[in-house]
Amino acid sequence: MNEGVLLAVSRWVESIVIGLNLCPFAKREWVAKKVRIEVTQSSDPVDLLEDLAAEMVRLDENKNIETTLLVHPNVLAHFLDYNEFLGFADNLIEELGYSGVYQLASFHPDYQFASTSVDAIENYTNRAPYPMLHLLREQSLERAIDSYPDTSMIPKKNIRCVKQLGIEYMKNLLEECYEQSGSRDSV
Repeated sequence: MNEGVLLAVSRWVESIVIGLNLCPFAKREWVAKKVRIEVTQSSDPVDLLEDLAAEMVRLDENKNIETTLLVHPNVLAHFLDYNEFLGFADNLIEELGYSGVYQLASFHPDYQFASTSVDAIENYTNRAPYPMLHLLREQSLERAIDSYPDTSMIPKKNIRCVKQLGIEYMKNLLEECYEQSGSRDSV
């Protein structure tokens, strides 16, 4: 199962995140092979917190890993549960003394921004094949932000991009991540 999940997430990074330039910083790290994709077998939120803690230690010990996508296909499949979990994950970062060192970005197959409807196109800027926690080094993020003209425009640019492509195109693009990996029949 891990192989199919890894392929689907890799395809998502390449075709959506990098392919649509939703994150202008991703390509450099992806090409340099500094993005770690870890698929956890956790089926319980407490176990997932333990995996997240272990991943922060791994980043501490491996400076050649720039960022980790901690994919958790067996837990937090419902977006509201996932969204609630993010508070626990942020608390864990603080409790372990990693505030200012690491931060999370969130991606989920059913991602929904607070002020949007379930089927709003802008949700596709944060939709992914599986629920995942994106663990980022804050120092690297700050350097990237300093070198980019206006990071506040990235979310607006991304929403314009997906709106121009349309909902069916985005659904199909996400679906293709599964099709090429053989890991899931539909989104």
